[in-house]
Amino acid sequence: MGMITLSITIRDVAKKAGVSSATVSRVLNQSDTVTARTKEHVLQVIQEMGYFPSQVARSLSKSETRTIGVVVPDINNPFYGEVIKGISQVADENDLNILLCDTDENLQREKKSLFMLKEHRMRGIIIAPISDTDDSSSEYLTLLENLGIPIVLLGRDVKHSTFDGVFIDNVRGAFDGVNAFIEEGHADIAIIAFSQSTNTGRDRLIGYKKAMALHNLPVLEQSIYFSDSNNIYSSYNITREILRRPDRPTAIFACNNIITLGCIKALAEAGLSIPRDMALIGFDEIQILNILNMQISMIARPTYDMGKEAMRILLKRLQSVERGFKTAERVIMMPKLLSYGSERFCP
Repeated sequence: MGMITLSITIRDVAKKAGVSSATVSRVLNQSDTVTARTKEHVLQVIQEMGYFPSQVARSLSKSETRTIGVVVPDINNPFYGEVIKGISQVADENDLNILLCDTDENLQREKKSLFMLKEHRMRGIIIAPISDTDDSSSEYLTLLENLGIPIVLLGRDVKHSTFDGVFIDNVRGAFDGVNAFIEEGHADIAIIAFSQSTNTGRDRLIGYKKAMALHNLPVLEQSIYFSDSNNIYSSYNITREILRRPDRPTAIFACNNIITLGCIKALAEAGLSIPRDMALIGFDEIQILNILNMQISMIARPTYDMGKEAMRILLKRLQSVERGFKTAERVIMMPKLLSYGSERFCP
Protein backbone atom coordinates (compact mmCIF):
# COMPACT_ATOMS: atom_id res chain seq x y z
CA MET A 1 0.00 0.00 0.00
CA GLY A 2 1.28 3.49 -0.80
CA MET A 3 2.01 6.20 1.73
CA ILE A 4 -0.96 8.10 3.12
CA THR A 5 -1.03 11.55 1.57
CA LEU A 6 -3.70 13.83 2.94
CA SER A 7 -3.52 16.16 -0.09
CA ILE A 8 -4.72 13.48 -2.52
CA THR A 9 -8.15 14.22 -3.97
CA ILE A 10 -10.76 12.31 -5.94
CA ARG A 11 -9.56 14.22 -9.01
CA ASP A 12 -6.01 12.85 -8.49
CA VAL A 13 -7.35 9.30 -8.22
CA ALA A 14 -9.49 9.77 -11.33
CA LYS A 15 -6.55 11.10 -13.36
CA LYS A 16 -4.30 8.17 -12.43
CA ALA A 17 -7.06 5.62 -13.04
CA GLY A 18 -8.04 7.19 -16.35
CA VAL A 19 -11.67 7.63 -15.36
CA SER A 20 -13.88 10.55 -14.42
CA SER A 21 -14.17 11.97 -10.89
CA ALA A 22 -17.83 10.94 -10.98
CA THR A 23 -16.81 7.33 -11.56
CA VAL A 24 -14.45 7.40 -8.55
CA SER A 25 -17.25 8.87 -6.45
CA ARG A 26 -19.61 6.09 -7.57
CA VAL A 27 -17.06 3.46 -6.59
CA LEU A 28 -16.63 5.02 -3.14
CA ASN A 29 -20.38 5.08 -2.68
CA GLN A 30 -20.71 1.46 -3.87
CA SER A 31 -22.94 2.34 -6.80
CA ASP A 32 -24.22 -0.53 -8.95
CA THR A 33 -23.76 1.55 -12.12
CA VAL A 34 -19.99 0.87 -12.23
CA THR A 35 -18.79 -2.34 -13.87
CA ALA A 36 -16.93 -4.86 -11.71
CA ARG A 37 -13.78 -4.44 -13.82
CA THR A 38 -13.75 -0.63 -13.49
CA LYS A 39 -14.51 -0.86 -9.77
CA GLU A 40 -11.60 -3.26 -9.22
CA HIS A 41 -9.24 -1.01 -11.19
CA VAL A 42 -10.27 2.16 -9.28
CA LEU A 43 -9.96 0.44 -5.89
CA GLN A 44 -6.47 -0.76 -6.86
CA VAL A 45 -5.44 2.81 -7.71
CA ILE A 46 -6.93 4.07 -4.44
CA GLN A 47 -4.89 1.49 -2.54
CA GLU A 48 -1.68 2.33 -4.40
CA MET A 49 -2.10 6.07 -3.83
CA GLY A 50 -3.06 5.71 -0.17
CA TYR A 51 -6.23 7.74 -0.62
CA PHE A 52 -8.62 7.65 2.32
CA PRO A 53 -11.79 9.67 1.64
CA SER A 54 -13.23 11.68 4.50
CA GLN A 55 -16.28 9.86 5.81
CA VAL A 56 -17.44 13.08 7.45
CA ALA A 57 -17.14 15.05 4.22
CA ARG A 58 -19.01 12.39 2.27
CA SER A 59 -21.71 12.24 4.91
CA LEU A 60 -22.10 16.00 5.00
CA SER A 61 -22.56 16.04 1.24
CA LYS A 62 -25.57 13.81 1.89
CA SER A 63 -26.77 16.05 4.77
CA GLU A 64 -26.29 13.28 7.32
CA THR A 65 -23.59 11.55 9.32
CA ARG A 66 -23.25 8.20 11.01
CA THR A 67 -22.38 9.90 14.28
CA ILE A 68 -24.23 10.26 17.57
CA GLY A 69 -23.42 13.03 20.04
CA VAL A 70 -23.07 12.05 23.71
CA VAL A 71 -22.98 14.86 26.27
CA VAL A 72 -22.07 14.11 29.91
CA PRO A 73 -21.24 16.41 32.84
CA ASP A 74 -18.14 14.58 34.11
CA ILE A 75 -16.22 12.03 32.08
CA ASN A 76 -14.04 11.22 35.10
CA ASN A 77 -17.04 9.87 36.98
CA PRO A 78 -17.02 6.05 36.64
CA PHE A 79 -20.82 6.10 36.32
CA TYR A 80 -20.62 7.87 32.97
CA GLY A 81 -17.76 5.64 31.85
CA GLU A 82 -19.98 2.58 32.25
CA VAL A 83 -22.94 4.32 30.61
CA ILE A 84 -20.79 5.23 27.59
CA LYS A 85 -19.74 1.58 27.27
CA GLY A 86 -23.39 0.62 26.95
CA ILE A 87 -24.04 3.36 24.39
CA SER A 88 -20.96 2.36 22.41
CA GLN A 89 -21.94 -1.31 22.35
CA VAL A 90 -25.28 -0.63 20.65
CA ALA A 91 -23.78 2.08 18.41
CA ASP A 92 -21.11 -0.33 17.14
CA GLU A 93 -23.73 -2.98 16.42
CA ASN A 94 -25.53 -0.43 14.22
CA ASP A 95 -22.45 0.99 12.47
CA LEU A 96 -22.68 4.33 14.26
CA ASN A 97 -19.89 6.49 15.65
CA ILE A 98 -19.89 8.49 18.89
CA LEU A 99 -18.69 12.05 19.45
CA LEU A 100 -18.29 12.59 23.20
CA CYS A 101 -18.55 15.98 24.94
CA ASP A 102 -17.61 16.58 28.59
CA THR A 103 -19.30 19.72 29.98
CA ASP A 104 -17.68 19.68 33.44
CA GLU A 105 -21.06 20.62 35.00
CA ASN A 106 -20.85 24.00 33.22
CA LEU A 107 -24.02 25.23 31.53
CA GLN A 108 -22.19 27.43 29.02
CA ARG A 109 -19.94 24.53 27.99
CA GLU A 110 -23.02 22.37 27.60
CA LYS A 111 -24.69 24.90 25.31
CA LYS A 112 -21.48 25.25 23.32
CA SER A 113 -21.31 21.46 22.93
CA LEU A 114 -24.90 21.31 21.71
CA PHE A 115 -24.31 24.00 19.08
CA MET A 116 -21.16 22.21 17.93
CA LEU A 117 -23.02 18.90 17.59
CA LYS A 118 -25.73 20.58 15.55
CA GLU A 119 -23.14 22.14 13.25
CA HIS A 120 -21.59 18.71 12.71
CA ARG A 121 -25.03 17.32 11.81
CA MET A 122 -25.29 14.59 14.40
CA ARG A 123 -27.97 11.97 13.75
CA GLY A 124 -29.06 12.29 17.37
CA ILE A 125 -27.91 13.27 20.86
CA ILE A 126 -27.85 11.46 24.20
CA ILE A 127 -27.41 13.95 27.01
CA ALA A 128 -27.21 14.02 30.80
CA PRO A 129 -28.24 17.68 31.24
CA ILE A 130 -26.60 19.83 33.88
CA SER A 131 -29.62 21.49 35.46
CA ASP A 132 -33.38 21.72 35.15
CA THR A 133 -33.92 24.76 37.35
CA ASP A 134 -31.63 27.31 35.75
CA ASP A 135 -33.02 30.85 35.68
CA SER A 136 -33.24 30.53 31.91
CA SER A 137 -34.65 27.00 31.95
CA SER A 138 -37.41 27.87 29.47
CA GLU A 139 -34.78 29.33 27.15
CA TYR A 140 -32.69 26.19 27.58
CA LEU A 141 -35.64 23.94 26.76
CA THR A 142 -36.31 26.01 23.65
CA LEU A 143 -32.65 25.61 22.68
CA LEU A 144 -32.92 21.81 22.88
CA GLU A 145 -36.18 21.74 20.95
CA ASN A 146 -34.83 24.04 18.23
CA LEU A 147 -31.82 21.83 17.57
CA GLY A 148 -34.08 19.77 15.34
CA ILE A 149 -32.19 16.61 16.37
CA PRO A 150 -33.64 13.58 18.17
CA ILE A 151 -32.64 13.80 21.85
CA VAL A 152 -32.61 11.16 24.57
CA LEU A 153 -32.15 12.33 28.16
CA LEU A 154 -29.95 10.17 30.36
CA GLY A 155 -30.30 10.02 34.14
CA ARG A 156 -31.40 13.63 34.51
CA ASP A 157 -34.66 15.12 33.33
CA VAL A 158 -35.50 18.55 31.92
CA LYS A 159 -38.61 20.22 33.31
CA HIS A 160 -41.63 20.39 30.99
CA SER A 161 -39.80 18.55 28.21
CA THR A 162 -41.28 15.79 26.06
CA PHE A 163 -37.97 14.16 25.16
CA ASP A 164 -37.30 10.45 25.32
CA GLY A 165 -35.28 9.44 28.34
CA VAL A 166 -33.78 6.74 30.56
CA PHE A 167 -33.94 7.42 34.28
CA ILE A 168 -33.50 5.80 37.68
CA ASP A 169 -35.99 5.77 40.55
CA ASN A 170 -33.73 7.89 42.75
CA VAL A 171 -36.35 8.30 45.47
CA ARG A 172 -36.61 4.53 45.84
CA GLY A 173 -32.83 4.08 45.84
CA ALA A 174 -32.24 6.61 48.61
CA PHE A 175 -35.23 5.31 50.57
CA ASP A 176 -33.89 1.74 50.47
CA GLY A 177 -30.46 2.85 51.64
CA VAL A 178 -31.68 4.93 54.58
CA ASN A 179 -34.27 2.30 55.47
CA ALA A 180 -31.47 -0.28 55.69
CA PHE A 181 -29.72 1.95 58.24
CA ILE A 182 -32.88 2.28 60.32
CA GLU A 183 -33.57 -1.45 60.29
CA GLU A 184 -30.06 -1.96 61.66
CA GLY A 185 -30.87 0.34 64.59
CA HIS A 186 -29.62 3.75 63.44
CA ALA A 187 -31.74 6.77 64.34
CA ASP A 188 -29.30 9.65 63.77
CA ILE A 189 -28.40 9.48 60.09
CA ALA A 190 -26.57 12.19 58.17
CA ILE A 191 -26.98 12.64 54.43
CA ILE A 192 -24.41 14.23 52.14
CA ALA A 193 -26.55 15.35 49.22
CA PHE A 194 -25.66 17.41 46.15
CA SER A 195 -27.13 20.16 44.00
CA GLN A 196 -30.88 20.55 44.23
CA SER A 197 -30.90 22.05 40.74
CA THR A 198 -31.14 18.51 39.33
CA ASN A 199 -33.97 16.06 39.77
CA THR A 200 -31.46 13.41 40.86
CA GLY A 201 -30.21 15.57 43.72
CA ARG A 202 -33.73 16.48 44.83
CA ASP A 203 -35.10 12.96 44.57
CA ARG A 204 -32.36 11.39 46.67
CA LEU A 205 -32.98 13.89 49.45
CA ILE A 206 -36.70 13.16 49.18
CA GLY A 207 -35.98 9.43 49.54
CA TYR A 208 -33.95 10.10 52.69
CA LYS A 209 -36.76 12.14 54.23
CA LYS A 210 -39.40 9.55 53.32
CA ALA A 211 -37.50 6.75 55.05
CA MET A 212 -37.03 8.86 58.17
CA ALA A 213 -40.70 9.84 58.20
CA LEU A 214 -41.86 6.24 57.76
CA HIS A 215 -40.14 5.33 61.03
CA ASN A 216 -41.22 8.56 62.80
CA LEU A 217 -37.63 9.77 63.05
CA PRO A 218 -36.94 13.52 63.03
CA VAL A 219 -35.23 15.03 60.00
CA LEU A 220 -32.61 17.29 61.55
CA GLU A 221 -31.34 20.20 59.47
CA GLN A 222 -27.88 19.83 61.01
CA SER A 223 -27.70 16.31 59.56
CA ILE A 224 -28.32 17.43 55.97
CA TYR A 225 -25.16 18.45 54.13
CA PHE A 226 -24.56 19.51 50.53
CA SER A 227 -21.43 18.62 48.59
CA ASP A 228 -19.98 19.30 45.17
CA SER A 229 -20.95 16.06 43.45
CA ASN A 230 -17.76 15.97 41.33
CA ASN A 231 -15.17 17.00 43.92
CA ILE A 232 -13.96 14.33 46.32
CA TYR A 233 -12.51 16.95 48.68
CA SER A 234 -15.89 18.59 49.13
CA SER A 235 -17.40 15.50 50.80
CA TYR A 236 -14.04 14.79 52.46
CA ASN A 237 -14.21 18.13 54.28
CA ILE A 238 -17.89 17.65 55.13
CA THR A 239 -17.14 14.24 56.65
CA ARG A 240 -14.37 15.76 58.76
CA GLU A 241 -16.91 18.35 59.92
CA ILE A 242 -19.36 15.59 60.85
CA LEU A 243 -16.66 13.77 62.82
CA ARG A 244 -15.92 16.91 64.86
CA ARG A 245 -19.49 17.11 66.10
CA PRO A 246 -19.85 16.11 69.78
CA ASP A 247 -23.25 14.64 68.91
CA ARG A 248 -22.15 13.15 65.62
CA PRO A 249 -24.52 10.78 63.81
CA THR A 250 -23.90 7.05 63.67
CA ALA A 251 -24.39 6.70 59.91
CA ILE A 252 -23.79 8.62 56.69
CA PHE A 253 -25.74 8.22 53.45
CA ALA A 254 -23.54 9.45 50.58
CA CYS A 255 -25.58 10.49 47.54
CA ASN A 256 -23.13 9.56 44.79
CA ASN A 257 -19.88 7.68 44.20
CA ILE A 258 -17.56 10.70 44.36
CA ILE A 259 -19.14 11.74 47.67
CA THR A 260 -18.67 8.19 48.97
CA LEU A 261 -14.95 8.25 48.15
CA GLY A 262 -14.55 11.54 50.01
CA CYS A 263 -16.25 10.02 53.06
CA ILE A 264 -14.00 6.96 52.98
CA LYS A 265 -10.87 9.12 52.70
CA ALA A 266 -11.83 11.24 55.73
CA LEU A 267 -12.78 8.21 57.85
CA ALA A 268 -9.55 6.41 56.95
CA GLU A 269 -7.38 9.43 57.79
CA ALA A 270 -9.16 9.70 61.14
CA GLY A 271 -8.31 6.08 61.86
CA LEU A 272 -11.99 5.14 62.04
CA SER A 273 -13.45 1.81 61.00
CA ILE A 274 -16.56 1.22 58.87
CA PRO A 275 -19.08 0.33 60.30
CA ARG A 276 -17.71 0.09 63.83
CA ASP A 277 -17.07 3.81 64.17
CA MET A 278 -19.31 5.09 61.38
CA ALA A 279 -21.80 3.25 59.19
CA LEU A 280 -21.81 4.18 55.50
CA ILE A 281 -23.90 3.52 52.40
CA GLY A 282 -23.13 5.13 49.05
CA PHE A 283 -25.28 5.71 45.97
CA ASP A 284 -23.65 4.08 42.91
CA GLU A 285 -21.39 1.07 42.79
CA ILE A 286 -17.62 1.63 42.96
CA GLN A 287 -15.82 -1.35 41.45
CA ILE A 288 -12.39 -0.48 42.87
CA LEU A 289 -13.72 -0.92 46.41
CA ASN A 290 -14.62 -4.52 45.61
CA ILE A 291 -11.12 -5.10 44.22
CA LEU A 292 -9.63 -3.68 47.43
CA ASN A 293 -11.99 -5.90 49.45
CA MET A 294 -13.62 -2.90 51.11
CA GLN A 295 -17.11 -4.08 52.00
CA ILE A 296 -19.09 -0.87 51.47
CA SER A 297 -22.84 -1.24 50.96
CA MET A 298 -24.09 0.60 47.88
CA ILE A 299 -27.16 1.52 45.90
CA ALA A 300 -26.27 0.15 42.47
CA ARG A 301 -27.65 1.53 39.22
CA PRO A 302 -27.67 -0.63 36.06
CA THR A 303 -25.29 1.80 34.41
CA TYR A 304 -24.27 -0.29 31.40
CA ASP A 305 -27.90 -1.18 30.69
CA MET A 306 -28.87 2.49 30.98
CA GLY A 307 -26.47 3.33 28.17
CA LYS A 308 -27.72 0.47 26.00
CA GLU A 309 -31.35 1.44 26.60
CA ALA A 310 -30.70 5.10 25.78
CA MET A 311 -29.07 4.10 22.49
CA ARG A 312 -31.88 1.66 21.72
CA ILE A 313 -34.48 4.39 22.21
CA LEU A 314 -32.51 6.81 20.03
CA LEU A 315 -32.28 4.21 17.26
CA LYS A 316 -36.00 3.61 17.48
CA ARG A 317 -36.59 7.34 17.12
CA LEU A 318 -34.21 7.58 14.15
CA GLN A 319 -35.62 4.54 12.39
CA SER A 320 -39.26 5.48 12.87
CA VAL A 321 -41.16 5.90 9.64
CA GLU A 322 -43.36 8.58 11.23
CA ARG A 323 -40.67 11.10 12.14
CA GLY A 324 -43.07 13.56 13.67
CA PHE A 325 -44.65 11.43 16.37
CA LYS A 326 -44.77 13.12 19.76
CA THR A 327 -45.15 10.30 22.27
CA ALA A 328 -41.96 10.10 24.31
CA GLU A 329 -40.52 6.81 25.51
CA ARG A 330 -39.40 7.32 29.10
CA VAL A 331 -37.90 4.31 30.84
CA ILE A 332 -37.42 4.27 34.61
CA MET A 333 -35.00 1.61 35.87
CA MET A 334 -34.79 0.37 39.44
CA PRO A 335 -31.66 0.64 41.58
CA LYS A 336 -30.66 -2.19 43.89
CA LEU A 337 -29.22 -2.19 47.41
CA LEU A 338 -26.02 -4.23 47.55
CA SER A 339 -25.52 -4.94 51.24
CA TYR A 340 -21.99 -5.77 52.36
CA GLY A 341 -22.42 -4.91 56.04
CA SER A 342 -21.25 -1.30 56.17
CA GLU A 343 -24.73 -0.23 57.30
CA ARG A 344 -24.58 -2.17 60.56
CA PHE A 345 -25.14 -0.49 63.91
CA CYS A 346 -22.25 -1.04 66.30
CA PRO A 347 -23.10 0.63 69.67
